[in-house]
Amino acid sequence: MATLRFEFRPPGELGGVAGVPVVDGVALTELIDRFELAAGMSPAGDAYGGLNPRAFAGTPAEHFHGLDPADGKTPLLGCSCGDWGCWPLLARVTVTGDEVVWDAFEQPHRPERDYRGFGPFRFARAGYDAAVRWWESA
Repeated sequence: MATLRFEFRPPGELGGVAGVPVVDGVALTELIDRFELAAGMSPAGDAYGGLNPRAFAGTPAEHFHGLDPADGKTPLLGCSCGDWGCWPLLARVTVTGDEVVWDAFEQPHRPERDYRGFGPFRFARAGYDAAVRWWESA
């Protein structure tokens, strides 16, 4: 199982802070950048940034448990400018009693892109929930 934590970084021109998921010690922004570059996608992952917590429709827990998805998918990254809608990375978030899975990734502004080789990321539910609680308390 993968491990999850979050880092807070400046989101770009919109101000505030942005949370970036870190999977097994590597920022999701870096993981997607590597994948997109290897697949010849342009622009590649450097257009992604973290999620500004002020933009959640609900709480971070609701968001990262897939309870407020856009068209069935949850934004895990936004644009480097700080706007979620500008250049998001979406995924299906599936929560069970024991685990949380991120899969079926997509870039909605480039529907022709194939992300089947990216993920899935499987997290033990207890560790995942602890990381999300940390986000909420930070």
